[in-house]
Amino acid sequence: MHSTFEASESKTRSSCPWDDLNPSGDGLPVTEFLTLRVVNTGNALRRSITAEYAKQFGLSIAEWRVLSVLAHSREMLFSQLTVAASTDKGSLSRMLRNLQERGLLEIHSEGAGYRKKVTCTVSAAGLQLYEQVMPIARRRQAEMLLQLEPEERRVLYRTLRKLLELCGPQDDSGDD
Repeated sequence: MHSTFEASESKTRSSCPWDDLNPSGDGLPVTEFLTLRVVNTGNALRRSITAEYAKQFGLSIAEWRVLSVLAHSREMLFSQLTVAASTDKGSLSRMLRNLQERGLLEIHSEGAGYRKKVTCTVSAAGLQLYEQVMPIARRRQAEMLLQLEPEERRVLYRTLRKLLELCGPQDDSGDD
């Protein structure tokens, strides 16, 4: 017996449920919501592309995402890192403590209360780990992208950029 999601998946392969979409979204099943499609695809990509090499280097997928974003910039405010790494403040705090305990980054605080400014800096050990993992990460990303035809890659890139622009500015309220 097929689940509703599986039935929806097989229907989607033959036609696009968004072709006849009206402004009210009447008849659009939750399994075809853009948000669900993007999240499910992102999760599947993380599992198939990132999980293996993150684990190989003793990191969770989320820890690798945080470390790679931070290493790319070298230093970021906590609030900026929350947005850039697409994580919530509570999860980020736990990951940062774990990564700090492992000597991969440093956390500096200035001020107190709601005006407290928290800055995260990648350490030499964190940068070294980043430089070990990045060639593997780049290769794995390229392997997946090269499964798409050049025009499909261009359309996907433009579409993702446009969707992000349509979402407006992302929250970087500065409350560290």
